[in-house]
Amino acid sequence: MTFDYFTYKGIRFAIDAYSEEGLSYAENELEVLDDDIFNVTYPKSGTNWMIEILSLIKYKGDATLSNSIPIYSRAPWYETNVFRTQQMKDLVPPRMMSSHLPFNMFAKSFFKSQAKIIYTMRNPKDVIASLFHFTKILSIYKEVEQFQEFLEDFLQGNAMYGSWFEHVKGWMQMKDDSRFFFITYEELLQDLRGSVVRICKFLGKELDDAQIDSVVEHSTFKVMKENKMSNWSQMSPEILNQSKGSFLRKGTAGDWKNIFTVAQSEYFDKVYQEKMKELNTSFYWEKL
Repeated sequence: MTFDYFTYKGIRFAIDAYSEEGLSYAENELEVLDDDIFNVTYPKSGTNWMIEILSLIKYKGDATLSNSIPIYSRAPWYETNVFRTQQMKDLVPPRMMSSHLPFNMFAKSFFKSQAKIIYTMRNPKDVIASLFHFTKILSIYKEVEQFQEFLEDFLQGNAMYGSWFEHVKGWMQMKDDSRFFFITYEELLQDLRGSVVRICKFLGKELDDAQIDSVVEHSTFKVMKENKMSNWSQMSPEILNQSKGSFLRKGTAGDWKNIFTVAQSEYFDKVYQEKMKELNTSFYWEKL
């Protein structure tokens, strides 16, 4: 996957959207507050879905905010340049922030706070499939013709934000920390209401049945796809050209089967097993 990048601590970041100064600020200078909520993912793992869920939980199912403020402004990525220069001042406590940063680059002040992290994971094969389609509409990417080349880049960690494997293994060091909650994209698909209830409990938010029903209703794929504040249609086509494909594309699990050959799937499985064996943890998508 080709894009103009610089490296920060060995990780590739897109020029213009990020900077060494901005990443250093995110890591070393951001003052984390005790009631902050961080939505952390590896790219294309359900980041926007979780923003929608958290936005609705914050306002007890009231969708007014979700229907009036772009999703990328409700829980902005705090490592980007625009966060520090524009977005941070507009956040209303309790602040919600998103991030794709690996564990070892996360805001140092978090670890001295009572802030909370929700970490969403997804079957990496579907991450690859989603990212492959995403490169066709996001302007920073130069379109890749051969999927095999794209797959190799992913497996070697030559992606924005680095290796999926290292990202997951890094963050799973927090799995027993009371400030950390992890969930998978597949769990959200299988039982959205049950997942919302679990997230509310983690956040200490008490919602009644009607409020939970509203959270679920407004965070379904269909509603989000039709919501101009959630489907990224407010973003300039010079940055995100949705005439070439939708940002919210399918919202399913297993789409990787439409892209991977049998040989590519077997190859990926072999690399996956080798890289993840030390973690000694099984994930929801492995049981499906």
